[in-house]
Amino acid sequence: MKFKVMTVRFATALALLAIILLSARPETVSARSAQNGRLHATKECGQYNGTAGSFCTIKSSNLAEIKIDSKVVYDQAAGIPTGMLDSNVVLDAGAGNRAVGRCTVDFATYLGLCTFSDGTGQFAGFSARVNVSPGSDGLFHWDGTYSFDPEPDRGRDR
Repeated sequence: MKFKVMTVRFATALALLAIILLSARPETVSARSAQNGRLHATKECGQYNGTAGSFCTIKSSNLAEIKIDSKVVYDQAAGIPTGMLDSNVVLDAGAGNRAVGRCTVDFATYLGLCTFSDGTGQFAGFSARVNVSPGSDGLFHWDGTYSFDPEPDRGRDR
């Protein structure tokens, strides 16, 4: 009798465990947890000539994802509207790590704004809003905020 009670309890526990394991679906989560903070970077624009496809090069950044020598590639030519740059941009950190955004800069003051809304690779879920200003060091400075908002199953076939 004792053996039968033990067998029934063991079988019941095993059945409950199987039900729990089968009903619980593991959620796919991004390797990156949500994060946000202040963004400070500088860029050198010796290669930028105002044409579509010209770029600036990142020289410093407090965000590990924005590596030194990353390129900020401008998709539209400068001058429309007159005296301004208003262009889609790609922040290319190499190896498929790219953020997409838009930059607007007034050539009279070299003050402007860049916003980033998403990206690929390590920039998936990236957003930023940075003020652009010229520095006395000959570099352009980005100062603003950033965040990463990972989403489960981002970019996967369904």
